[in-house]
Amino acid sequence: MAEEVDLPGVVPQSVADSGSRIRERGRMRHLEIWLPIAIVALDQLTKALVRSTIPLHSSVTVVPGLMNLTHVLNTGAAFGILNAADFPYKSVIIAVIRTVALVAVGLYASSLAHHQLAARLSLALIIGGATGNLLDTMVTGSVVDFVDVYWRTYHFWAFNVADSAITVGVTVMILDMLWTGTHVSKAA
Repeated sequence: MAEEVDLPGVVPQSVADSGSRIRERGRMRHLEIWLPIAIVALDQLTKALVRSTIPLHSSVTVVPGLMNLTHVLNTGAAFGILNAADFPYKSVIIAVIRTVALVAVGLYASSLAHHQLAARLSLALIIGGATGNLLDTMVTGSVVDFVDVYWRTYHFWAFNVADSAITVGVTVMILDMLWTGTHVSKAA
């Protein structure tokens, strides 16, 4: 068995490998930090554009018979749940629930291993989207939704960039769990 010799100015291979792994992890984690920031920035920019250019409850046709930009406010939760409900401190309660969920997702994301790239990136998308909608709820008590996709008389719920990031993140996470679950060794 070869013995490591301590030579001045020479870094043992095990230390050099460990340093490169740490730098690589740092580069991978940068994306997990910058992706949510980019999502929040894009989300807030698009919502500001909608607020400044499209009057509330008005629409601009993008693809006739398929998609409009429609300025609506969602005072509820995902998919308009509780939007029509009115109760004391509604925006505060929804903001607290969103904050708790965001912290829980963040804690879970920070516990993921380095090699769980798809899971980490999907959670980064979810965190970015959740933060964008949380900011709206905390500042104005409602979330600006504006993408109105429809077919004939059926309209899907209006959504925004934050909602899209959350949806893509959840989809990637589910696909990753399904794929990983079928490829993980069942041996103990």
